Amino acid sequence: MKFTQFLKTRGAIAAIFMGIFYAVAMLGIFLPGYAAIPGNVDKLPIAIVNEDAGEYGAKIADQLEKNLPFKNIETDVANKQALKDLEKNELALVVHIPKTFSKDMQKGETSSSIDFTINEAGATTISSTMKSVVTEINNQLSTQFSQQTAQGVLMNFNVPKEQASELAKKIETAYVGNVVSINEVPNGMNNNMLPMFLTMAGYTGAMIGAMQLVGAFKENRKKASKTRLFIYVQLTALLIAVVASLAATGIAYLINDPSASKFLSIVGQQILNYMVCFNFTAILIFLVGEGGMILNLPILLIQTLANGATMSREMMYKPYEWMSHISPMYYSVQAYFAKLYGSISPSHFIWPLIAVGGVAILINIAIVAFIHKPVSVENSVSEDKMESVKNETEVTA
Repeated sequence: MKFTQFLKTRGAIAAIFMGIFYAVAMLGIFLPGYAAIPGNVDKLPIAIVNEDAGEYGAKIADQLEKNLPFKNIETDVANKQALKDLEKNELALVVHIPKTFSKDMQKGETSSSIDFTINEAGATTISSTMKSVVTEINNQLSTQFSQQTAQGVLMNFNVPKEQASELAKKIETAYVGNVVSINEVPNGMNNNMLPMFLTMAGYTGAMIGAMQLVGAFKENRKKASKTRLFIYVQLTALLIAVVASLAATGIAYLINDPSASKFLSIVGQQILNYMVCFNFTAILIFLVGEGGMILNLPILLIQTLANGATMSREMMYKPYEWMSHISPMYYSVQAYFAKLYGSISPSHFIWPLIAVGGVAILINIAIVAFIHKPVSVENSVSEDKMESVKNETEVTA
């Protein structure tokens, strides 16, 4: 066989196609997707809560609203509600100016400060970006509260110039920017990426499993009804989900050491994640056969950006944002963040994940019921009897 003939074989052609296709798909999806960082940082929602009735609080709140590089700034929300929204990652930052801020600043008190609260149990880009933004805010406020600014404010209250200058220095040193991090993630990139890696391990395994099990479904059409085979496919997937989830969770505990009390909860979510991803990826394979695997690859790549581990929905470009609403990976990653590091119930994300899985399995049932043509089932019992009789005859002879 010549090399040119080998290149024309089915395996060689498939390998060449997949090499080109995967390279084009990966770069064509990842590069535009990651271009949203840091370009879309201004779309992140934040809240500025000013409870100070004095002049300082109003002035700072007004300056922050005008100067911060964010287009979506809430100012008419209570601090308690803003913190709840932050817990759910519906806000990226909460700036809280307390009631006594102006009063304490005029007295030179250091007991009052502006709180900048960040939720670390979320997209890594957001927490790191918010920390940089808060540092810049504090630097700007230190400059804005220069001696001249403070002196001018105090002179409006008829304070003598000399005394105002001394008090201005005191006020400038009294300012404190208090950075508060809630739901802190343990040090190490392995901890930040654990929600995404657990999810991707389940998704990738489920996608390959779907290709293999749907193939087995088609190969055995003459041996059992399509209804029975479909049930067998689901039961086999469930068996794989249990074993694979125990293995994945065990490795996570060996390396990351999460809380022991969360073991069963993580295993349970991983099983759910596998089954949802299995049926989600099986749709195209049931529909178009092995070619569905090729279509599943770009969908997988899109979800690696649309799962919310790196950036929030607000930062995503529209195609990725749309995918996040139907993506099993998005809901799984967010549920893991809440479960592993957050202080809210993951049910807010678990139920949408179940809904995606429910819709996927209904679509698969419809494909099997209406698109796959009926095939006559061979009588395996009769065949077994005939084989037995044949063997007895040969022995007698």
